[in-house]
Amino acid sequence: MDQNIKTMNIQKIGIFTLKAIAAIIMLQTLTFKFSGAPESVYIFTTMGIEPWGRYGSGIVEGLASILLFIPRTTWLGAMLGCGVMAGALISHLTKLGIVVMGDGGQLFGLAIVTFTCCGILLLLNRKQIPIIGKFL
Repeated sequence: MDQNIKTMNIQKIGIFTLKAIAAIIMLQTLTFKFSGAPESVYIFTTMGIEPWGRYGSGIVEGLASILLFIPRTTWLGAMLGCGVMAGALISHLTKLGIVVMGDGGQLFGLAIVTFTCCGILLLLNRKQIPIIGKFL
């Protein structure tokens, strides 16, 4: 029985860590998006969706970060996080490039980490997805 408790605690810590990593990365970018930091303006201008794309993605990332920590909506936060990060990754691979304004690929790397964390959380919570969850 003691081993089961240890395993459950390790799983809870792992799940919390995935949520925290994804949320911290997404929340950290909000300051840049909502303050109109030159890097954010450059990215969204290059994509042709400045300023509404910048504001919209910031709102979705903030919402996703909150939803990750509500047990009944973790799946939704993870799905939103995957969606926004998929858009970021596609943007990097098609228009922006891996390195943006001399960042050494840091934004691209953070998008990969966030996408991965959210993808794992979505997989772990797939049964909670309304309508299709019972089939997954």
